[in-house]
Amino acid sequence: MTTMDDWIDAACAELGIQAEVGAERLILDLVRDVAHRVDRPAAPLTAFLLGVAVGGGQPLRPAAERLRALTATWEGRVNSG
Repeated sequence: MTTMDDWIDAACAELGIQAEVGAERLILDLVRDVAHRVDRPAAPLTAFLLGVAVGGGQPLRPAAERLRALTATWEGRVNSG
């Protein structure tokens, strides 16, 4: 096991939640894409939003895939606000 695996196991136990097998790679890929294509500070916040969505009943993998698809179209967007 790696330090990250140990941390995830301990954090899940502390929060009383079940870790989804393979979710780490899915989430790390998502936050990498956000950090590189959108904005680095948006990466951990996106992971939080994904967690809120999953906590609200959305399946993890489809929600993460929708966000990754959004990052693919994000490059080149100009902040209109």
